[in-house]
Amino acid sequence: MRPRLAAALAAATLALSACGSGAAPAPDASTVDGNLSVFAAASLTETFTRIGKDFEAAHPGVKVTFNFAGSAALATQINQGAPADMFASAAPANMKTVSDAGNATGTPTTFARNQLVIAVPKGNPKGISTLADLAKPGVKVALCAAQVPCGAAAKTALAAGGVAVTPVTQEQDVKSALSKVKLGEVDAALVYRTDARAALSTVDGVEFPESAKAVNAYPIVVLKHARNPAAAQAFVAYVLSDKGRGVLTGAGFQADSPGGTGP
Repeated sequence: MRPRLAAALAAATLALSACGSGAAPAPDASTVDGNLSVFAAASLTETFTRIGKDFEAAHPGVKVTFNFAGSAALATQINQGAPADMFASAAPANMKTVSDAGNATGTPTTFARNQLVIAVPKGNPKGISTLADLAKPGVKVALCAAQVPCGAAAKTALAAGGVAVTPVTQEQDVKSALSKVKLGEVDAALVYRTDARAALSTVDGVEFPESAKAVNAYPIVVLKHARNPAAAQAFVAYVLSDKGRGVLTGAGFQADSPGGTGP
């Protein structure tokens, strides 16, 4: 009986330790299989695609499928009953709408942070170097819509700089705003640093100090009606692991403290 008692005590200690970190303990890899549906902010496309492949390699019985879109749209889909196992948002506000509707399991965990840059066409033909340059006559600017995390961040940054910009377009996610720069339809767009870095072959990212006033926290949570909660918990644990955080920081995200919660 002693070995069994020791094993039980060890398992209890591990569970308590995991709960204290703000994240549920990860299931054993051998028990994780099946399909996993991940709803994630558009700005996580490159990093989560990479993490998803790494996760599948570590859990051969799991097939991960992603739905990448604006966090506001994803939150609406989840609250309307869309089948999803977990949600990673680009802002706490959109996660809160899911939690307030009773569709989250436990407390969402912040796993990364991100901030804005000014994306301009390669070579920066308009010579944009400051946030104020976006308000100059003849400069066409794309912003995210206000209900989208990158749009809310842009509004905060512009207010911090005392800059008024009338965008020629307002997009529903950061990838759409960035595409306007890639296609030459606008001279600049306010996008996340990570998205500009992922498109370095076609755009340049111009840093500006006001972006420090609008840093977005990214929370993640397993959903209440998850069809595969074991795989969802394991995926969250992988995102929070050193390997997952390495992918995120390598893409330009700011690391958050393990188990951090809230903005």
